[in-house]
Amino acid sequence: MAMEKTFNASEAEPRLTAMWEEAGAFRAGANRSRDESFTIMIPPPNVTGALHVGHAFNNTLQDILIRWHRNARL
Repeated sequence: MAMEKTFNASEAEPRLTAMWEEAGAFRAGANRSRDESFTIMIPPPNVTGALHVGHAFNNTLQDILIRWHRNARL
């Protein structure tokens, strides 16, 4: 199959979305390895660098604590 010179989103997106839906990619827990699952909600990034660094640090700490807690229960 030859590659097109330009990307045609109106053609590609419906085709890819149908393929992903058929594969179950949008189902909750599609990649889970056990019954219990966790979700980390992350707010959208800020425009300023200083606030973004603070939020990135805070989200990193939350991620570490959640992963530690999850693995401690295994």
